[in-house]
Amino acid sequence: MIIETKADLHSRQDFVEVLRQIQQSRQKVFAQINTTLIDLYWQIGQIISHKVITEVWGKGVVTELAAFIAQKDPELKGFSDKNLWRMKQFFETYQADEKLSPLVRALQSDISNT
Repeated sequence: MIIETKADLHSRQDFVEVLRQIQQSRQKVFAQINTTLIDLYWQIGQIISHKVITEVWGKGVVTELAAFIAQKDPELKGFSDKNLWRMKQFFETYQADEKLSPLVRALQSDISNT
């Protein structure tokens, strides 16, 4: 039978508190990463959307962009031509959304201020 002293209990409580703070900080980091990625996808989608409308970008140019990204930074994942088109679709689908569009603009402001 193990008997814990008051000092042991107090240390354990301190340990639990430290662990709780670490876990909360990790969750904040993950949330910030997700927020930043959503903002990035929105911005890329916006660029592609505008280029398609104004400069006759099409499938070939977006495929070239994906190849350029892969060549210049092979470590980057998730920027295939299909995913780039999805980012465009994401932007176009939600740009007029009265609830989401202001949130994305607020995210962009928050991110640029950090």
